[in-house]
Amino acid sequence: MDNYPVITKDMRSLMAKAITPELYKKYAGTATSGGYTFDQAIQAGLDAPHLGVGMAAGDEESYAAWPEMFDLIIEGWHGYPKDGVHKLDTNPDNLKMSAAQVEKFNEFVISTRIRAGRSIRGLPLPPGTNRAQRRKVEEVIVNGLKTMTGELAGTYYALGGMTAEQETQLQDDHFLFQKPSPRNVLANCGAARDWPDARGIFHNEAKTFLVWVNEEDHMRCISMQKGGDVKACFARWANAINAVEIAVKEQGFDYMYNDHLGNICCCPSNLGTGLRASVMLKLPKMYEKMGLHDFEEFVMTKDLQARGFRGEHSEPGPGGAFDISNMQRIGFSEVELIQKMIDGCDDLIEMEKAL
Repeated sequence: MDNYPVITKDMRSLMAKAITPELYKKYAGTATSGGYTFDQAIQAGLDAPHLGVGMAAGDEESYAAWPEMFDLIIEGWHGYPKDGVHKLDTNPDNLKMSAAQVEKFNEFVISTRIRAGRSIRGLPLPPGTNRAQRRKVEEVIVNGLKTMTGELAGTYYALGGMTAEQETQLQDDHFLFQKPSPRNVLANCGAARDWPDARGIFHNEAKTFLVWVNEEDHMRCISMQKGGDVKACFARWANAINAVEIAVKEQGFDYMYNDHLGNICCCPSNLGTGLRASVMLKLPKMYEKMGLHDFEEFVMTKDLQARGFRGEHSEPGPGGAFDISNMQRIGFSEVELIQKMIDGCDDLIEMEKAL
C-alpha cells in the first residue's frame, strides 16, 4: 500500500472514481502472463487527469485479470452490465435505407464516415507490446491488406518511411492519425513508445477505404465518402474488415473477440463494436433556434452525439454542419447502431426542413 496512487479531485476518469484502497491492495503487484502490470494499466488516468476512462488494456488478458476495475469502468462508460452479451452483425443487407432516404441525405449530408478498431489475438495491445511484437502486428495486417482487390486495393505507407510530400498530402486529406501529445490517450497509456516505428497508414486509390496500423489500437478500419449514402459506406467497411479478417486467419491469427466484450481494443470505450458511424449533417436552422447546449442535449435523446467543427462541445462548421454519430458501442450490433444513426438523422433532417 506504500505504492497506492495519489487520487486528486481534478482526476475526472472512471478509473479514479472506481479505484479504492481495497481494490488496489487486491490487484497491486499483479500482472498478465505477458508481463503487463495493474499499475501500468491505471497510469494513464494518473498522468492525464482530464481523461474520461483512465485505464487501458495491454493485452486481451487484461480484462480478465482485473475484472472488478474494468467492470466498473465499462458499466460507467457504456451502461453495459458485467453479465451482458454482445451482438455481432456486419451484414449490410440488414440495414434499412431507402433510395428516397439516400436522396434526402445527399441534400443535407456533406460526408459519411464509418470506423472501428480490431486487434490481433495472441499479440499484445499497443500499451503492453514490445518492439518485435509491434512489428509482427504490422506485418500481419499489412500482409492482409496486400490481398485486397477491386476498390479496396491500395498502398501502405510506413509512418517512419514517408517523404515530406506524402506526409503533407495525408495531412491535407485529414488521413494522418493523431501524434502523441500530453492531451491524448495514445501517449499517456504507453502506446506511443518507439514512435513512429511499425506504424503506418493504408488507403485505396479512391481514398474511400483507410486503415491505421498500430496507433492506439492494432488496426482501425475506416470507410468514408462524400454525400449521405450510409448503406454504401457501411457495405464497403464491412467488406473490408471481413476481408482483412480472412487474410489474418490465413496467417494463423484471428481478431480478439468474446461474447461478453465483443471486439477487444486497448481502451474500454471502444469495446463491443468499437464502431463510430457519423455524417457531417447541415442543420443551421436547428442550431440557430436551439443553441449549442440544447441541440446537443436533444440529439442525445436519440442515442446520438453531436460534435462541432473542433470536436465535442464546439460550434458547427460551415453551413451549420455537425458531426452526428452513434453514442453506444457495446450491447448493440453494428447494424443496430448504424440504423439508429440513419433513423435519428432522418428525424433531424425533417425537423430542419420544417423550420
